[in-house]
Amino acid sequence: MSIFGGALAARRVSERGRRFIFVPYDQLSDAIGPLSREPAHELGVVIVECPEKAARRPYHQQKLALVLTNLRHFALEQAGRGVAIRHVVAPSYGQALATLAPALGQMRVMRPAERELRVELAPLFESGALIPVEHEGWLTSTADFQAAQPGPPWRMDAFYRHVRRRLNVLMAGGKPLGGRFSFDTENRRPWPGQPEAPSPPTFRVDEITLEVCELVRTKFARHPGTLNPAQLPASLADAEALWARAKVSCLDHFGPFEDAMSTRSRALFHTQISMLLNLQRLSAARVVREVAAMTDAPLPSKEGFVRQVLGWREYMRHVHEATDGFRIVNGRAQPCASAPGDGGYGAWRRTPWAQAVPGGGGSLSSVLGAERPVPPAYWAVPSGLRCLDEVVSAVWEDGYSHHITRLMVLSNIAMLLDISPRELSDWFWVAYVDAYDWVVEPNVHGMGTFGLGDLMTTKPYVAGSGYIDKMSDYCKGCRFDPKTTCPLPALYWAYLARHREQLSQIPRMKLPILAESRRSEAQQRSDRQEFERVSESLARGEELRPAQGSLL
Repeated sequence: MSIFGGALAARRVSERGRRFIFVPYDQLSDAIGPLSREPAHELGVVIVECPEKAARRPYHQQKLALVLTNLRHFALEQAGRGVAIRHVVAPSYGQALATLAPALGQMRVMRPAERELRVELAPLFESGALIPVEHEGWLTSTADFQAAQPGPPWRMDAFYRHVRRRLNVLMAGGKPLGGRFSFDTENRRPWPGQPEAPSPPTFRVDEITLEVCELVRTKFARHPGTLNPAQLPASLADAEALWARAKVSCLDHFGPFEDAMSTRSRALFHTQISMLLNLQRLSAARVVREVAAMTDAPLPSKEGFVRQVLGWREYMRHVHEATDGFRIVNGRAQPCASAPGDGGYGAWRRTPWAQAVPGGGGSLSSVLGAERPVPPAYWAVPSGLRCLDEVVSAVWEDGYSHHITRLMVLSNIAMLLDISPRELSDWFWVAYVDAYDWVVEPNVHGMGTFGLGDLMTTKPYVAGSGYIDKMSDYCKGCRFDPKTTCPLPALYWAYLARHREQLSQIPRMKLPILAESRRSEAQQRSDRQEFERVSESLARGEELRPAQGSLL
């Protein structure tokens, strides 16, 4: 018997007369739903481990370990409260629950956050074997989303203002504190090295986490990424410790340096709690409430944090649901991949990834016609671009990088290269410990790559080397000079030229498009050549280098 199995057996109680609840991998909380209200001695919980789902995509080993160790710790925590635990390992969630239904009776589940799981459980919902109840982990409702804007195009700022008013967060007398809903313009300072950034969080590694890590190393040895047990917040105590650290060490300086990037501190003052928010190990309602109530943190920092959790996180979820994962956009069905994608991993390894669940792929929409595959540089093959190589290295070591590196390095460079929004979304899905369909597809497919046009954002977040040079130290020590030899400026102009017709319809792109049109014919020709040279070199896995007489 495994260590986890033995610990669970030692806490086993009778299942007789219990009302059973299925708790998915991302609902690991007794602070919401029936577990928060009904007596523990009257309840049972079904916990399902599904190796086939873990193998569906080449998920980062750290992500697999994070989910599995939290699932097992949650089971033991609930058993310690007196809840009956039925733990099952099965090929699918649907199969496991269908098998248990005759013995356990009708089960409840809070409505799953992931569309992928909702689709799998649909037959059980239809048969009545599984009863969906409201997911109480969200801060806002569909009614909030529709009240802010009845239909597309949707805008986060309208939604954010609406829910700030309705929930009375950072408000006084019906007005936003400080006279503004957003302090984003003040939260754009590069980090000069001071104030000192907090050290990366670490956690005590217990026997359950060690056992999970050994399982991941052996059963999922083909999966990429570094597995670091000391960086896994696994128990409820770990979640509390991470949140306590964030309040003491991060919130004071989060706002001003929210957009900064550095080789000296990968996370800077970002709290790194997203992985636990998305597992419900930390409550979004609680963290927003506690940050709003802080009296010693600067208002721009508090507002910046609230905007990420109450604004962007909730907004992305609503857009994903309103479009059925972008399968229906403006009332029209969109083309979809036939099976789950692997972010180009199989192609890079020259071996096909074992695909599962036919029809389980996501939307292929790309309003700009971007179709190129994710290059090997995103799988840690050196590109020669220090910004890209530093961020990719962080992702495969940690399973994490903060939101500006995701948007303005990884997504921006992919956009400049015309990488497929679908492929890049799949890459993010497998690479990040906090990535699930409802968050990664809107953030990457919708926002990061402008794959859906202005459906949910006002412009493509595209830039040359200037932004990265200003907001980071990546350019220092890079083989390319950001003003003379870096290829990103040429890629930027070439991007605007290729997509001039579509982008000229976007109000916020009119000035950049006008500037591009004024470039000389020789400059435009050089931009095109540079785009082709860089794209083809990176596609072959070659390292870029400056060359005399060329931008490279």
